[in-house]
Amino acid sequence: MLRVGLTGGIGSGKSEVARRLAALGALVIDADRLARDVVEPGTEGFAAVVEGFGDEVVGLDGRLDRAALAARVFGDPEQLARLNRIVHPLVAARAAELVAAVPPDSVVVHDVPLLVENGLEADYDVVVVVDAPDDLRLRRVVARGLTEADARARMAAQASREARLAAADIVVENDGDLAALDTRVAELWARLEAAAG
Repeated sequence: MLRVGLTGGIGSGKSEVARRLAALGALVIDADRLARDVVEPGTEGFAAVVEGFGDEVVGLDGRLDRAALAARVFGDPEQLARLNRIVHPLVAARAAELVAAVPPDSVVVHDVPLLVENGLEADYDVVVVVDAPDDLRLRRVVARGLTEADARARMAAQASREARLAAADIVVENDGDLAALDTRVAELWARLEAAAG
């Protein structure tokens, strides 16, 4: 099994790369998705987040109010670290369960937004960083509906572009159109399959 850590800053296009790798045959384990799953109402994670941050992070529907929680943690490193101490161990445990269930010759891609921030490089056989210039990432995130201030706060809460690039075994440049990205992902997949072989 080849364990690939896939990361990139917000707005880099990491999720697009993950979708394309899944279509090519990789098993993609999405840490963001797992992070949502482990804090669903009724879970240990939900109870811990509410205990740590108060009832004001619970919406009228009884689920976490992600916007309220984000407003509390982004831009406040201490609060973000507190949330990460709750969620990350739960995500790691669920990811381990998924990996244990796949065939031994699989290419398993862990889509981990905060791979570099949490010093997880050694957990993977290969670290792939999806990269784009900061100004392009900012435009992409604002186009998704965040304000420029919120986008900048989220970018500032993540590792620098330089730190991510320093951690990379392979860099996928995503500064062009989707056709260019398709070509780069196909090249990446060929390298990963060869390494898994």
